[in-house]
Amino acid sequence: MDSAHHPNRRTSDQPVSTPPASTSALVVDLRHVIYALSDALDLVGIDDVGHGKRVGIMAATCGRTLGFSEAETTFLFDLGMLHDIGVSSTKTHGHLVAEFDWNNAQVHCEVGYALLRDFGPLAAMALPIRYHHTHWDKLRDRADLDPAIARQANLVFLVDRVDALSAPHYADGSLMAERGRIREQIKASAGSFFDLALVEGFLAASASEAFWLQLEPRGIQAIMQDMLARHEPCVASTPELKQLAGIFSLIVDAKSSFTAEHSLGVARLARHIAERMGVKPENCDKIEIAGLLHDLGKLRIPDGILDKPGQLDEHERNIINAHSFETFQILRNIKGFEEIAPWAAYHHEQPDGGGYPFHIRNIDLPLEARILRVADIFQAMAQDRPYRKGLSANAILAFLGELVAQGRIEAGIVATLAQDMPAAMAAALPGKDSPPIQTH
Repeated sequence: MDSAHHPNRRTSDQPVSTPPASTSALVVDLRHVIYALSDALDLVGIDDVGHGKRVGIMAATCGRTLGFSEAETTFLFDLGMLHDIGVSSTKTHGHLVAEFDWNNAQVHCEVGYALLRDFGPLAAMALPIRYHHTHWDKLRDRADLDPAIARQANLVFLVDRVDALSAPHYADGSLMAERGRIREQIKASAGSFFDLALVEGFLAASASEAFWLQLEPRGIQAIMQDMLARHEPCVASTPELKQLAGIFSLIVDAKSSFTAEHSLGVARLARHIAERMGVKPENCDKIEIAGLLHDLGKLRIPDGILDKPGQLDEHERNIINAHSFETFQILRNIKGFEEIAPWAAYHHEQPDGGGYPFHIRNIDLPLEARILRVADIFQAMAQDRPYRKGLSANAILAFLGELVAQGRIEAGIVATLAQDMPAAMAAALPGKDSPPIQTH
């Protein structure tokens, strides 16, 4: 394989750098994680992967025009990026883009609210997300809602609808010609859908060509870099990272009825195996996070392919097989995830080099990545799926033995599993009686 595309291989003209110490505790800037995971949310758009970022950019721009504080405009930027955290279905995304006022829009708002309300670092986003599709004429008179939260929610609703109206025009370059029509439609919705003052702020901000040009891919990239550079790091604790990874695992696993709690089961089982193989505690935390995030790339797979009950054709299989590379692309730029990103992305690599997407041989595969692969297979076999019941422990061991004989997984990892199959099954199948993910 071309070394330029191998995430762990250095070409001769690249500077040598000291690799991250595998025994070090996680030190991660939460903002880097949020920005990277916004990439995952944007994958649901399939061919349009900038929705959340554009909403964040427009919300912050309008906020500055309206005289909001720097802290609130930064919050609006982050809120815009994560406002659709309740969306994992491509069908839902399609309705939200195609219909200005979709009847079922509130469902994903409630899901997003439930996901974030108990996550301390982002809990302030929960209520604005809950109400970001609520019409202003219903929102403004709510005595139980802080007016500042209502304003944040309504501004995100406004620019979210601007982006939906703009969506047909991004690819063909017609947005600049159509921006007047979009502005008029928003203006016509003032007082009913949107707060009049917010509409006036949008109209003032969007009067310039720069407002619209910043929504192009190069503009988005530049703004993202600027936002990262000018803000102080917000160091996240390992428990917080696990909780956030768990939130995103729920988003991924909700995409298909076939995979409910799959990522959680893989994470628990990978940690179970790692601990029994003597992996250092710090790396047990990392492999757990990698397990929770390993299928992030599946958010870009159309619902119809992921839920297809029959055999996939070659085109569909190629789309499915791209998901682990998408996972790598999402996680690779998070400082502190230098090990987590490849471990998560390698979960379909095989010792003989016959896996995908990098075709890495066993000699180049870290133990944690090899463990994650076995955990992924084991959990999929153990889990009930709509088209079959989960396999018994003996049947799973027999299947894994066949894969060992074929050189597709590592014998030592399977042997570790076989030492305590009841514990392995309990880890792979999360339920109300299963122990929670460790947060220490």
